[in-house]
Amino acid sequence: MKVALLQYPIAWADKETNLRLAEQRIAALAGKADVAVLPEMFATGFCTDHPELAETMDGEIMTTLQRIADQYEIAIVSSFICRPQPIANSPLPIAKLVNRGFMIKPNAPIEIQDKRHLYAHGGEDKFFERANERTIFEYKGVKILLLVCYDLRFPVWARNRSGHDYDLILVVANWPDIRIQYWDALIAARATENQCYIAAVNCVGDDGMGLHYNGHSVAYDTRLQSIVSFADDEEGTKIAHFDIAKLHQFREVLPLWKDVDNFTLQ
Repeated sequence: MKVALLQYPIAWADKETNLRLAEQRIAALAGKADVAVLPEMFATGFCTDHPELAETMDGEIMTTLQRIADQYEIAIVSSFICRPQPIANSPLPIAKLVNRGFMIKPNAPIEIQDKRHLYAHGGEDKFFERANERTIFEYKGVKILLLVCYDLRFPVWARNRSGHDYDLILVVANWPDIRIQYWDALIAARATENQCYIAAVNCVGDDGMGLHYNGHSVAYDTRLQSIVSFADDEEGTKIAHFDIAKLHQFREVLPLWKDVDNFTLQ
């Protein structure tokens, strides 16, 4: 599988600009990659206290990305500020929004994974509901776990419990430079402890809250060999090639998954 990591600045609260630039960058990948991975909240930036930026699943962000995925025959992964539809037959609307991770496939239903861990220090928990279920995506025969930014810190949520739950972790993030040393360490930890590939995409530039982002997007194999990586503040698109058959062979040669602890996630 060929996964494109797109490390770019996000125009703060400017959907029109971000969608336009996303299409230009994804269009350039037609025929070159299977999946394009954008940073977390690629259309707005990490605007946790801007409910007016929220959209439903049939809003402009999702419909635009579906058209792009169909036109260029490439899957797209990121997250956005989502306003879930009211529950059927319920007199009350859903009060909070969700930071909705997604995989949009060409001419196929959208798969979603809401963010599980909400960053209370940044006020995310005041405006968003957390996920209660973990979903494994599948595309072109590859099983994929999506982590949204802060989810990366929590190994239990990411655990490859059977050893074969998934083959690849995709991470979408807005991870500021003041904490980038943790980002670097956690990505490597998640790959090695789960015997999987990983591709993690962060943004670069400055946001509307005064934070700076310096990227460090990277893709590793399960031996922690870097497949692609980005320098500080580097803008661009790089493609990681993942050999899934080789990964499965490695798991059989070194079957660490047989020794894992059994547990139930509450």
